[in-house]
Amino acid sequence: MNRAAEVKANGPSTGSLDELYRLVAGEFDQINTLIPNQLTSDVDMVEEIGHYIVESGGKRLRPMLVLLSSQALGFKGDDHISLAAIIEFLHTATLLHDDVVDSSALRRGRATANDKWGNAPSVLVGDFLYSRAFQLMVELADLKVMAVLANATNTIAEGEVMQLANIGNCEMSESNYREVIRCKTALLFEAAAHTGALLAAGQPSDGQTVEALRRFGLHFGLAYQLIDDWLDYAGDSELMGKNVGDDLAEGKLTLPLITALKTAAEPEQQVIREAIRDRACDRIDHIHRIVRDCGALDYTRQAAVNEGNQAIAQLDALPRNAYTEAMRTLTHYSLSRLS
Repeated sequence: MNRAAEVKANGPSTGSLDELYRLVAGEFDQINTLIPNQLTSDVDMVEEIGHYIVESGGKRLRPMLVLLSSQALGFKGDDHISLAAIIEFLHTATLLHDDVVDSSALRRGRATANDKWGNAPSVLVGDFLYSRAFQLMVELADLKVMAVLANATNTIAEGEVMQLANIGNCEMSESNYREVIRCKTALLFEAAAHTGALLAAGQPSDGQTVEALRRFGLHFGLAYQLIDDWLDYAGDSELMGKNVGDDLAEGKLTLPLITALKTAAEPEQQVIREAIRDRACDRIDHIHRIVRDCGALDYTRQAAVNEGNQAIAQLDALPRNAYTEAMRTLTHYSLSRLS
C-alpha cells in the first residue's frame, strides 16, 4: 500500500496539514482545476484580480471542510467539488470586500487587491465572485444547500455591518463581539461543514449527524477567529501575513481588548481607549504588555481552546473513519497555532 492509500484508509497519523491534503488530494486537484475555469470573463481585469486573490496562498480550509464532511458521511458523486468551489468563491469575495472596508494593504504576506488595483475594481470583482458562486449553486440544483448558502451569505454581510457599526466602541460586550465573529467568520465554516453533510444525506446520514457537522463547523470557525484575535497581540507579521496591530489601527475591538477594558487597571484602560480613539498602532508594544499582564491574552487563548474542544466533541456523534479523524486533526492543528 502506498503512503497516500495508507492515509486514506487509516486517517492522518500526525498533525500535519500535508497529511490532510493527501487524504483528499484527488478532490483538491479537481477543485484547483474548476476554480480557474470558473474565473473566465470577457473583462480582463476581472480575470486578473480574480486569479490574483484566489491564488494568493490561502490554505482553503473551508473547501477542505466541504470535502471532509461529505466524505465522512459516505457521499458518492462529484457535487462536493462544485460545492467546495462555491464556498471558496464566497470566501474570496468577502476578503475583497473586507480589505476595501478596512483599507488593508497586506493579506497573506502580500499586497491586497485594493492596494494594487484600487477600491472600485476590488469591490466589483468581489461582486463577480458572489454572482459566479450563485451560478454554480443553480447548477448544483440542491435547494437545501442553496438555502443554507443564501442565508449564510446574507448573515455574513450583516456581520460585516455589525463590525463596522462597532468601530471604536469601547463599550462593546464580549457577547456582542462573539455574535459579530459568529456572523462574519464562523458562519462560512459552519456552512461548509453543514452543506457537505447535506449532500450526503441518506447515503447514509440522519439529522443527528448533519447537525453534528453543522455544529462542528460553527465551533471550529469560532476557534479559528479567536486564535487570530490572540495572534494579533501575541504573534508577528510574518506568522500572521498581515501587520500586527492592524485591528487596533482600524479601531476594532477584539476579545483581548474587550477583556483588558474590564480587567486592567483604570490607567491602563485609559491607554487602550486613547489608542482606539487615535487609531494609534504606534502604542502596540504598550498594549501588548497590558493585555498580557492583565490576563486578557490568556483569557482569549482559553476561549479559543474551549471552542476547539466543543468542535472536537461534535465528532463523537459521527462515524469513526479517516475523514472524521482528519477533522479532529485539523482542529488540533488550528489550536497548535496558540503555542
